[in-house]
Amino acid sequence: MKRKLLFLLLLPFCAFAQIPAYYSSIDFNQTGDNLKNQISTLIINTHTTEIPYTSSSTDVWDALKLSDLDPDNASNVLLFYGFDDSDAVTKNDRVRSKDDSCHSSSCVGLWNREHVFAKSLATPPLSTSDPGAGTDAHNLRACDGQMNSSRSNRAYEDGSGNATITANGNFYPGDEWKGDVARIIMYMYLRYPSRCASTDIGIGETTYSPNGDMPNIFLEWNEEDPVSEYELNRNVVLENIQGNRNPFIDNPYLATIIWNGPSAEDRWNTLSTEDFSLTQLDLYPTQTSDYVQISNPENRIFEYTVYNTSGQEVITTTSNDVVDLSDKQDGLYFVHMKTENSMKTIKIVKTARAN
Repeated sequence: MKRKLLFLLLLPFCAFAQIPAYYSSIDFNQTGDNLKNQISTLIINTHTTEIPYTSSSTDVWDALKLSDLDPDNASNVLLFYGFDDSDAVTKNDRVRSKDDSCHSSSCVGLWNREHVFAKSLATPPLSTSDPGAGTDAHNLRACDGQMNSSRSNRAYEDGSGNATITANGNFYPGDEWKGDVARIIMYMYLRYPSRCASTDIGIGETTYSPNGDMPNIFLEWNEEDPVSEYELNRNVVLENIQGNRNPFIDNPYLATIIWNGPSAEDRWNTLSTEDFSLTQLDLYPTQTSDYVQISNPENRIFEYTVYNTSGQEVITTTSNDVVDLSDKQDGLYFVHMKTENSMKTIKIVKTARAN
């Protein structure tokens, strides 16, 4: 009740006016694929300028020397995956002079342009020969040359601490950068949906998203590593150059609405309205051989959909307080509950009935 009251008191100051005009064509009452497709259309249609990778005119180098500046020193760029400026090792540097860009065969001590969605993992591979998907600056970050070589075209895998090659030979971008990676991959998937599948570059399960099209790690990283002022500033710079924005930087909660998973920050304070809907809904027991009861003390009108681990929809119903799994195979299921304003996903396990 206190949270409801606080929300009402703050309503005149809340973010109904904070959703940028860039999103005026989007119907935020939509969720899932409907919202995903609208946002995809928006960032495709507003990408009005494609810049060359290297040119005597404005190119990717010029863009990164504006977008990737160190907030504490505009003479430097921040180095993606970097984490330590205190030792003599240059590979792990976090900042470097923006003028120390690599234009030769050896990039030791210099920075170059990292494709966050690796070129070779797209279908077809991204090309930098002409302006296009391979020169989209939303996917490019300033990175130490040796660090860039170590990452190579490795897919991303979960980990902890600083950037490293994982035990499986994949790549963990580091605690500071994993949210940036997630939001860039989400952007690339929506900007180039038939070419840059997120499942081609993220390792692990895809059980949060009903269609299985977004790896869990990216949804988790998006929530665990919130958007920084650096990312926000970068989004503005690149909009001025290319015409389009990365929506998941403007509001990470868009990913939650589209693909479920952990509830990321709602930077507009308008899309996540749990106080008015699903906070009182719960399931019990979460391990059952037949039925799961939905606790609904406020008698909310809601819809729920049950998915199996392959992302297949197995049950859809409205305002039924019992989930009947009695005729379903044993295993893990995801109950996705939603109202007009919010959504909630809970895992349940169907087990064999005891003899």
